[in-house]
Amino acid sequence: MIVLLGVNHKTAPLAVREKIFAGCEEGKDLFSLLLSLKGVQEILYISTCNRIEIIASIEEEKTVRSLFDFLAGNGNLTQAEAAKCLYNYQDKEAVRHIFRVASSLDSLVMGETQILGQVKEAYRRALERNATGTVLNRLMHRAFRTAKRVRSETAIAVNPVSVSFAAVELAKKIFGTLAGRKILLIGAGEMAELTGTHLISSGAEDIIVANRSQSQAVQLAEKFHGEAVSLDALSEKLIEADIVISSTDAPDYIVTADLIRKIHHQRKNRLLFLIDIAVPRDIDPAVDSIDNVYLYNIDNLQDIVDENMNIRKKEALKAEAIVEEEIMRYANWLKELEVVPTIVSLRTKAEEITQAEMEKAASWMQKFDQEEQEKIGILVNSIVNKILHTPVSVLKEESSEVGSTDIVATVRQLFRLDE
Repeated sequence: MIVLLGVNHKTAPLAVREKIFAGCEEGKDLFSLLLSLKGVQEILYISTCNRIEIIASIEEEKTVRSLFDFLAGNGNLTQAEAAKCLYNYQDKEAVRHIFRVASSLDSLVMGETQILGQVKEAYRRALERNATGTVLNRLMHRAFRTAKRVRSETAIAVNPVSVSFAAVELAKKIFGTLAGRKILLIGAGEMAELTGTHLISSGAEDIIVANRSQSQAVQLAEKFHGEAVSLDALSEKLIEADIVISSTDAPDYIVTADLIRKIHHQRKNRLLFLIDIAVPRDIDPAVDSIDNVYLYNIDNLQDIVDENMNIRKKEALKAEAIVEEEIMRYANWLKELEVVPTIVSLRTKAEEITQAEMEKAASWMQKFDQEEQEKIGILVNSIVNKILHTPVSVLKEESSEVGSTDIVATVRQLFRLDE
């Protein structure tokens, strides 16, 4: 059976996730420890800031308890804490969960692309340790196929759902391309860093970081191969800029209407695009009344984010349908896998019977020459294969429709395969 146990951002606070993460990563050979648990046949684990999950192919259900205790113990969780935040999915539900995780349907931000890379990295680590086999290898390849289909057949990741991403997308719509545009980031905090990352990935090449702390500005500018300045040089850089994105925690306006009017003639009527994603606001709303100056604030962007999130939710319905299709295909493959030993046994028994009868006939077959004897052998094997073809085909087909346990038991009894 396939099982998946873990915690994520929905079931456990960051403090609990950190405890489990630390407990699992502190110099321990997790693969050896997990594979040593009785009943564990194959294993892999995913460990990120938002989730810690173990996926295993196991022989018996009581192994689930061992995996549960393993996670709880590594996180120093009480049984009550573990019962509250650890989830346990089995077989079809476990398959559904990993397919949804790989497709970013279970992510904090639905449609984000980072999780697929994290799942692939987790699988790569497991492969290096030979911790996976037939069942989990096929499961993970199906998970990656599902994620690829969701990405290509839906628009779940097309529209931005973070304010910083929405700001960059808005800038791209206004200018068409960010290449060749001078971009001024005011602030050097987390939001500015995230915005800069989106800018670079969207083709921006010329970024200036202006901040009250020069050292912070330098640190962030180096990351984007840009220029760092203090706020004292703000007016000078506003003259050069095409796009300004501000995200400081200043209590008052940093960019005032008077400042923009003062430099307006030096800009020679060039378009100035301002995005204020700070709370409280960094840019005086009055600048929006100045010719060729356009201001968008966080409320404007939030409308875009909300609209795009609604679009993603609609696309998620299509994605869930894809997940269900892929679950069914994997389940059918598993059912076929269950009947493989019986098919092998059936063919082996037929071959043994054929061989025994040919040996019995060896004395009277001596009157035929070697070529004729070979033709008789080919004819006998052909008849046996044709007789077996229909039972084997039906065994494969019916195993996924009826339930392999019943049909396998019937075939094994009919042909006395266990004697």
